[in-house]
Amino acid sequence: SNKSSGLDLKQDAMKSQTLLRSNGAQAKRALFERMNSEPLKAKDSKPKLKRSQSFGVSSASGIKQILLEWCRSKTIGYQNVDIQNFSSCWSDGMAFCALVHSFFPLEFDYNNLNSSNRKQNLELAFTTAEEQADCLRLIEVDDMLEMGDKPDPMCVFTYVQSLYNH
Repeated sequence: SNKSSGLDLKQDAMKSQTLLRSNGAQAKRALFERMNSEPLKAKDSKPKLKRSQSFGVSSASGIKQILLEWCRSKTIGYQNVDIQNFSSCWSDGMAFCALVHSFFPLEFDYNNLNSSNRKQNLELAFTTAEEQADCLRLIEVDDMLEMGDKPDPMCVFTYVQSLYNH
């Protein structure tokens, strides 16, 4: 009947909204896959599952690991860069500079940088990323300097993730 199908659609929409709020991009993919998949035939007892494109990563720590690996792969061979976390390894600005330089090698000479010039390094990396990749400055240089040797890992992670998405 029309009444029950309308109710089903409303329930589906509510489920979809809940999914989108809880799982973000993963839920969007699942919803689009469901919308684009053919309706099940009566003889099919079990739906065929489609493999997700999320590399099998469901935890935040898995996503952080993937992003750390990506950062390491982009900064191989750069002096004074050893990316092991999203905090202390980024405090002097060298990792930010190496990451940005890996995409824009003509913008500055990485070999002329000095790890003791934190402010200059951070300013250079953030400005270059902003001008060349249109990457918003999600961290301010002064905030990074204020945080000292252990910047907030969520701040660093969020900024690096925005670079990754550009």
